[in-house]
Amino acid sequence: MKDIMLKITGKTVTQNGAEEKQSDVMEFITAGQLFTRGTTTFIKYEESELSGMDGCTTSLTITKDKVRMSRSGGHMAQKTEMEFKKGERFFGMYETPYGSVGMELLTNDVTNLVQNENGNQSLSIDYNISLRGLMEARNKLDIEIMHSN
Repeated sequence: MKDIMLKITGKTVTQNGAEEKQSDVMEFITAGQLFTRGTTTFIKYEESELSGMDGCTTSLTITKDKVRMSRSGGHMAQKTEMEFKKGERFFGMYETPYGSVGMELLTNDVTNLVQNENGNQSLSIDYNISLRGLMEARNKLDIEIMHSN
């Protein structure tokens, strides 16, 4: 395991004709750990109060064509799993402080661990989420992995 810093940015996206507008932007920096086995990268970090999931641990499993996200702890009675693969739907349960809600994800795009000009890596996920009866939204999640020496 290698200690890293992560810059995580989440945005809600609305479409106004051809123009994209971003709202509800949430950004935070947190410490995490990274481990690579073969072509699979594993990242683990603690959520912050800013994300609304204080006390939760998030784990990412990143392969060539998909990203699997697992969250557990905090207010979650059970683990929440999400899978992002371009053009595919994922069905699961989303844990809230008030109980579980049916969830559907449609991944629009995944840009997987691209090397930046500053030597850091980034991961971007563009997806639509529907929580049955509660909300529907298009979100973008950007994670920058800042390697410490």
